[in-house]
Amino acid sequence: MRPEPPRNADTVAEVGEFGLIRRVTAGRTQPPTTLLGPGDDAAVVAAPDGRVVVSTDVLVEGVHFRLDWSSPEQVGRKAAAVNLADVVAMGAMPTALLIGLACPSDTPSAVVEGITAGLWQEATVAGAGVVGGDMVSSATLVISVTAMGDMGGLEPVTRSGAQVGDVVAVCGRLGWAAGGLAVLQRGFRSPVAVVGAQRNPEPPYAAGPQAAAAGATAMIDVSDGLLADLGHIADESGIGIDIRTELLEVHPRLIDVAAALGADARHWALTGGEDHALAATFPEPAAVPEGWRTIGTVRHGSGVTVDGRAYEKPPGWEHWR
Repeated sequence: MRPEPPRNADTVAEVGEFGLIRRVTAGRTQPPTTLLGPGDDAAVVAAPDGRVVVSTDVLVEGVHFRLDWSSPEQVGRKAAAVNLADVVAMGAMPTALLIGLACPSDTPSAVVEGITAGLWQEATVAGAGVVGGDMVSSATLVISVTAMGDMGGLEPVTRSGAQVGDVVAVCGRLGWAAGGLAVLQRGFRSPVAVVGAQRNPEPPYAAGPQAAAAGATAMIDVSDGLLADLGHIADESGIGIDIRTELLEVHPRLIDVAAALGADARHWALTGGEDHALAATFPEPAAVPEGWRTIGTVRHGSGVTVDGRAYEKPPGWEHWR
């Protein structure tokens, strides 16, 4: 359920489409890659490399976020982060976001203003600009974000390049967002660090280009769970992957929270989505950049195993299942 708006809050219908657009774009600064920002028929974004990396995600209220669990600003930051993580997972530097927002006419304008403020905040963290978009009426609050990036002279790191003998490494948090979701589902709002990981993912934006420069052979954003997403690399590369649990770092705070809830923190780390860490394969241990940690190897075969065996539980999130 949404929190009750203040009695004097105006709605998007009262403010109007163009009034709302003026509110959410006024006074914003853009990075140098934004040659023409909001206000015209289309934006103009520089692409120094000559190639543009593009990704789109859609977030639906009640499926991807809840306004009784997160503030509008946190929802906006999350909407930006999940898209920007896909761009850096290709080895690119983020440059721009395009936003599509649909909501009911009685939505408080403060909700939309908060969401867009969060979008701007996260874009700034990643070095990108919010360059345009669209707002429309809908029965449900929906946020669609298209993220763009520039390769900076590097080659895109796809899911299909892993080779037998490569090592598997990750950069970023694993299992924290799943722990935060479990806490929120039990009706609690703390510990703040764990709940905050669900509300505000922190993709390691610089780590994508770093991995590409270091010679990563394949890479992916961990959005649906480590095992599920590494499964995409295994499928696209035609290889198998084995994860070693003794190499998988699980933070003591996460272990404590799992114990209090009767859950398994290691399972969260292996299958929990929405942390938006990066997972990649590298040709040798010496190629793994600083800040990344090795967690497994690429082998002959197919699929993903844990300590040499098939994992006994679902490997992660999948829509319509």
